[in-house]
Amino acid sequence: MGVRAVETETKAEGTSVLSLEELRARLQAVGEERYHHKHPFHLLMHEGKLNRGQLQAWALNRYYYQSIIPIKDSIILSRGPDPVFRRAWRKRVVDHDGDATSEGGIKRWIKLAEATGLDAADVRDGKGILPATRFAVNEYLNIVRSRSLLEAVASSLTELFSPNLISLRVDKLRQHYPWLAGGLDYFEARLYQAPEDSQFAVNYVHDHAKTRAEQELAIQALRDKCDILWAQLDALYFAYVQPGWPPPGAFQIEGK
Repeated sequence: MGVRAVETETKAEGTSVLSLEELRARLQAVGEERYHHKHPFHLLMHEGKLNRGQLQAWALNRYYYQSIIPIKDSIILSRGPDPVFRRAWRKRVVDHDGDATSEGGIKRWIKLAEATGLDAADVRDGKGILPATRFAVNEYLNIVRSRSLLEAVASSLTELFSPNLISLRVDKLRQHYPWLAGGLDYFEARLYQAPEDSQFAVNYVHDHAKTRAEQELAIQALRDKCDILWAQLDALYFAYVQPGWPPPGAFQIEGK
């Protein structure tokens, strides 16, 4: 086989559509490289090295992210032309907003914030949230509004990685911060919600990404979502760990 033939064959292999197993492996590789389980702020949390004020800052800022999840999912829901898709995706909104039979993830996160010592009304109002948190979270809304429905769905696939982090987090929070025990319902619910949601989303991406280029767009959307989560923790680390410079108007740790 000549050099040109080898080059043509290699190029074809590099652009061939990934199987479901290959696609899942690529998505998992994104998580291993970029998911925020490796962020120094989370590492400090799991080592029991954060103080109450730092955990309060985390709970407060993370609430802003939690609060936009059902908004994000409602945007995706509104873009879905298929009733089967809409019925499946609607569950996500209920999981976070709650209904007559469930309090929902947002209310559970408020319970966690209260367990840290924060006032629930202040948390709901977003009092003291970091500007960088707002910028990062709002960018997530921009992704699901402005990119293709395929990319919007793919951006949710950090749920592939969250169960392992949640299991570790719950164990470490109970070990190092026993006073948070009454506020961990959010994580326990996500342990069974996230795997179901991610399985649906992976299958959707595989079924609707008809070309390798579309698959690569979906993978990039997941990278971008991981970057958004990482950026939120960067802001927390800078403001409340090192150098410890919260900007004007942001939450201030008592005693500092």
